[in-house]
Amino acid sequence: MKSKVMVLLLIILTGSFMLLYLFYPYNRMFVLEEVRSERPVAYYLPLHTEQQFEINYIHSIHLSNVKEQYTITDDDKLRFESMQYEDVAIGLPGYAEEGETLEFKDGIYTLTFENRVIDSFVLYVGRVNTDLFLRYEQKEYPLKEYLEKGQSYDFHVAKVSNITLWKGVRLNGK
Repeated sequence: MKSKVMVLLLIILTGSFMLLYLFYPYNRMFVLEEVRSERPVAYYLPLHTEQQFEINYIHSIHLSNVKEQYTITDDDKLRFESMQYEDVAIGLPGYAEEGETLEFKDGIYTLTFENRVIDSFVLYVGRVNTDLFLRYEQKEYPLKEYLEKGQSYDFHVAKVSNITLWKGVRLNGK
């Protein structure tokens, strides 16, 4: 009788741990989730201790380099720190608004934000064959190798369960 109770208890504990392992969202990730899609696909990259990252791309109109720098806050929001670019016009301002500073040095504009914290942003993957990288922990992830050209993605940080991860695509191949 005692052995049956122990076996039952062991089965219940093992099942509970399996459910926690599968469904509890403890994996902190960068998430890029398709928007305007009937069957959205999500792409994931694990977050470690580093809290800064960059999005580097070639502007589709000016065909010039743009670098956006972000910091992840303690509550997994994105603090937009600055952006650097070579040309001003569509999407690249030539002036600073309230809470911003704009500097021009050695042919590069640097727009710095005082405290612009956002939940997420939409990343559009242009059809133009130019660079688009996520730089994190001294490594560049070529997003156009994974993401569909002409599609938009909601970029945010979230805790994700293992079952959710298995349904998505890992940007680091692991």
